[in-house]
This record gives sequence, structure tokens and C-alpha cells, in this order.
Amino acid sequence: MTRAVLSIGSNLGDRLARLQSVIDGLGEAVLAVSPVYETAPWGGVEQGAFLNAVLIADDPELDGHGWLRVGQQLEHAAERVRAQRWGPRTLDVDLVSCSADGTEIIVREHDLTLPHPLAHLRAFVLMPWLDIDPHAALTVAGLPTPVTRLLEDIEPVEKAGVTPTDFTLRSRA
Repeated sequence: MTRAVLSIGSNLGDRLARLQSVIDGLGEAVLAVSPVYETAPWGGVEQGAFLNAVLIADDPELDGHGWLRVGQQLEHAAERVRAQRWGPRTLDVDLVSCSADGTEIIVREHDLTLPHPLAHLRAFVLMPWLDIDPHAALTVAGLPTPVTRLLEDIEPVEKAGVTPTDFTLRSRA
């Protein structure tokens, strides 16, 4: 069993439809979907607010590289253009964490780093993740750390920039 935690976001076009396209694209693999949050942009680039969510999916056929490819295919289908680092985008699908048989997979390769190297710094990842997995943990600096603990280290102003919406994503789960 290979389980992935994916963070999804959009700040161009029909943002909610872009997020829903990920859920639809993964179909039966989706186990849980967080509420949708509106999020201030991260990374210092002037742009509009994002809609963000986190989902947990499972596919025994995929490893970390497989999940990365699926995420990139979903971005491509949404006409994602990688013009500027942390710039505006139609769809962003980040592989946050991947596990097999309950054990987090650690990967340090040129094309893939697991867990995501910046996830522990992003309130827009941690907050929705806790909504669907209150016992979530992420390996940071070699140590499995509860996501609740990681969120405590995030600046209050960063957390304040992540606000719940009334939007929902539909899953078959």
C-alpha cells in the first residue's frame, strides 16, 4: 500500500475547478480531502490569493516517483506553466509525503525529495492536513514530528493568512 499526502493549490482561472480536477483525476485513489482554504501567496511574489487543500490518496502501483508523475500530469492537464518560482499558477500539485505500509518514505534524489523539503514551513499545507489526519507526522531533519508540533512553530501572521472557505471538493471517498 502506497499512500500519498498531496497539497493542491490554484490562483489563476477557476481556482475551485482546478482543485476539483485533481480529485476527479485521482478518482477512487482519493481517501480523504480537506476543507478548502484561501491562502495569501507564499514566496514573496506579487499575485492573487490561492485556494488550497490537502488530500490523502492511495495507490499500490505508485511509488514516490509515480506520485510525482501523476501530479505533474494533472498540472499539465490544467495548463500549468512554470514561468516564475513561487509565481501564479493554474494548478500546483505538491507531493508532501509518501508512505508504504505505514512507514514514511525518505528520498533524496535530483528529481524528488521526500518528504517535501518545505512542507513543515507552510501553514497552507499543515492546517488542512490536520483537518483530515489529526495524528499526522512528518519527518523533519531526520525526526518524525507531529504536524501539530510543526504548526506551533509557524508564525501567527503566516497562520492568519490561511482562512477557511465555504467551498468544498467532492470525492468518491
